[in-house]
Amino acid sequence: MTDRIYTVSDGELVLTMAPLSSDDGGGYGVTSPMEPQLVTEAATIEEAFDMARDGIQALRESRRRYASKIAELAAETEEA
Repeated sequence: MTDRIYTVSDGELVLTMAPLSSDDGGGYGVTSPMEPQLVTEAATIEEAFDMARDGIQALRESRRRYASKIAELAAETEEA
């Protein structure tokens, strides 16, 4: 395995890709400085961008649900 880490961008996203060992299945471990909670794996750079977009969408939806639940609980507390 190599210690190299690659930073790639498609003009919208910036990804950091670290090669995974063959023991880990090969491909790349993928993170993004733009979205610190994003962690995924991909076999190719193209797949990394697809996986990152899907992951970012899931994170944003989760945050929206969480924020909605907090607002709901706050409203219930104010009513009590």
